[in-house]
This record gives sequence, C-alpha cells and structure tokens, in this order.
Amino acid sequence: MSRTRMLSAIGLVGLSLVIMGCPKKAPEPVPPPPPPPVTVPPPQEVAPPPPVVDETPDPWSGEIEEINRMIVEQGLVGDVYYDFDKFDLRPDAREQLAKNAQFIRQHPNFRFTVEGHCDERGTNEYNITLGQGRSSAAVGYLQSLGVANGMRTISYGEERPVCTQSGESCWQRNRRARFIVTGK
Repeated sequence: MSRTRMLSAIGLVGLSLVIMGCPKKAPEPVPPPPPPPVTVPPPQEVAPPPPVVDETPDPWSGEIEEINRMIVEQGLVGDVYYDFDKFDLRPDAREQLAKNAQFIRQHPNFRFTVEGHCDERGTNEYNITLGQGRSSAAVGYLQSLGVANGMRTISYGEERPVCTQSGESCWQRNRRARFIVTGK
C-alpha cells in the first residue's frame, strides 16, 4: 500500500473518531426516588373495658323499715331473751348474739340500735334501768366478738311490750334486747 493511502486511511480513522467523539461513559443510573415517608399513626389510648355492672338490685338498699322487716322475716338478726329480773346472758342468748354478729360483720354500713325491754312487773324507773342493763349486756358481748363498735343502746323498760297479757309466757317475750337497723 502506498503511503498516501495509508495516511488517508489513518486520517479517515482519526476523522471518524473526531466526528464520533470519544466513547462516553455510560451514564450513571439515576437512583430511584426515596420511598414516601412512613407516617405512623400516634398510639391510641385503649380505653379499659367498661366495668361489669351487676344490675341485680341490692335488697339492702331500700328504706330502713323494709330492711328491718326483711331481717326479721329471714331470721338474720334476732332478739335476745332474759330471765326475770336479770340481764345476764343465757346460753341461747349467746348463740343468737353470735348469729347476729355474722350479719353485722357482713353489713358494716348498717347502724344498729339495741333496745332493752322488760315485762310489766316492777316500777318504771327500775325497768328502765334493767332494760339498759339488757341492751348493754348484748352490745358488750358483741364487742367481745369483735363487732358493735358505735352501736347505740336505749331502754324502753316496759313501755313497748310485744305481748300485753299477764302471765309468764307473755312476760318472757317482753324481757328482751331487740336489734333494729337505724341508719346506713
């Protein structure tokens, strides 16, 4: 080949390189767009479930007269009886007071009054004193069982008999300490 041709060929190659330019680097890939920001909802306060409400009416929420009637009818609290001219507690009285104590412990919101009663024999003044001794003896025994704090006593002597006939069977029913609910 002749020199001119060769020079022409080299020139053509050089010219084509100039026209086409140098090979370019491949463009760097464009990074993908960042993901959208994740928005976390604020923590929600979870309300506790509503309390279970017992819709059964409380039998002890009624009027005091009704409560006293139910207590007597159901035998939950009973009277304590005494011998003639005495305020000492008999064994049956102690049993009844123990039973009364159970109910009183279960219902600390009730306020009780213990009434002392006597039969018709004796003077009014004597029977008032004897009735007070009876109600105080009952409360004292309840206190020994761990109940009766704040329990009130009162004596009616012979003023409020449950039986008005004359005779031992009637008099025995009147010699008593009676428990009544007087407040809540």
